[in-house]
Amino acid sequence: MIATSIAYDLVFLIHILAAVDTLIVFIVMRSAAHAIAHGADESLQRKRFPDRRNWAVRVVHVLPITGLIMSLSGDKSVSLSRPWIGVGILCYLALAGHLEARTLPQERALARVIARDGVAPPESGRSFVKSIDVLLALIAVALIAMLVQF
Repeated sequence: MIATSIAYDLVFLIHILAAVDTLIVFIVMRSAAHAIAHGADESLQRKRFPDRRNWAVRVVHVLPITGLIMSLSGDKSVSLSRPWIGVGILCYLALAGHLEARTLPQERALARVIARDGVAPPESGRSFVKSIDVLLALIAVALIAMLVQF
């Protein structure tokens, strides 16, 4: 379906860039959590967990929008009836649910603890690493489905 129209290709490019950006943000978040788990000093923890909302991670919500645009405007090879499209949608729903219900509240709690006490306990960092690992696993499943296109 690629290279059939400029509009489709631009949406595809935005989709890919959003996916890469999402992956980078998750890896940076995991690195920050890993630092807490291994007892990083106060200055590093304050730098990595500022007491504010994480807007960068929300680029993940661009993925279903661009994916649906491509699926609805493309031919039957990218139609919603394809199983790999369904896997992508399910992965996004699971990812968004876990992100908004578990990971981001955990991140805000860590930021509050660090702002108040200077450092967060290592077990909080380990728990946050596990939460990010769930997100990375869901991204990996979606990526494999998009590449294999079964």
